[in-house]
Amino acid sequence: MIAKDRLRDNLRVALSVAFLVLLPPTIGCVVPKAKYAALETQNRALLAQNRAQLAEIENLNVHARNTEDQLRRTEENLAMLEEADGLDRRQLENYKAEREEMQRQFAGLTAGRGHLSPEVSRRLADISKRYPSLVFDPQTGIAKLDTDILFDSGYDELKPGADELLSEVADVLKTPETADLKLMVVGHTDDRRMAKRPARDKFPTNFHLSTARAVAVAKTLERFGINSDRMGVAGFAEHQPIAPNVSPADRRKNRRVELFVLAPTVPVIGWTETIPSMY
Repeated sequence: MIAKDRLRDNLRVALSVAFLVLLPPTIGCVVPKAKYAALETQNRALLAQNRAQLAEIENLNVHARNTEDQLRRTEENLAMLEEADGLDRRQLENYKAEREEMQRQFAGLTAGRGHLSPEVSRRLADISKRYPSLVFDPQTGIAKLDTDILFDSGYDELKPGADELLSEVADVLKTPETADLKLMVVGHTDDRRMAKRPARDKFPTNFHLSTARAVAVAKTLERFGINSDRMGVAGFAEHQPIAPNVSPADRRKNRRVELFVLAPTVPVIGWTETIPSMY
């Protein structure tokens, strides 16, 4: 607004000077030559100043339009981020619901299926007390192993200390009262990809890593006496998180191997004897 007022005043002066400069001699007003030259110089200076101010105004208008466009893009990006955040939260909730349904099916929580005997539950619970890396739920028969205890980052070879834990779990599953139970070994990862070689070459995706770790646990249990025909393996990569992947502590929760102890009557896709009607 100030620039426009200055421009308006300068235009008035310039017009006045121009009027005097261009005034026909017939009017009867005689302007001294020195004053005429001074007015002419002032007129040119005012015109130059006016052009500079017009350019300044145009630059300000361009800057205002650019700022407005940038603000609009920022608001659009913010809206997209808010929408994506909401989608991620809904997706995580869906994953949790799917996992809970899988646990229900694996554990056979309908019609008395799949419950472990009190003695088996007690022995597994005792193991979990001595090994903090093992979490056992006696209600469902699900045991969860912390993969940071079992494996080094980016590897599928079990750490030396893991044998002792898995040996005790195998001893429980070799008793006569558990002889007909099946075991599903399921690997999970966080949402981080393999960053360095050779791990990245060996495990191009987290599906490869999670499945390889489940296989490593199953092979170790087989070495300790669990028949391979009682076991199945699966890898869910990062797609079944139990915590948001937003902090190291949460990502550690998602890196896990789960052991599902299943009764023979629990239907599991791929085990033909559990769902004979499909085959």
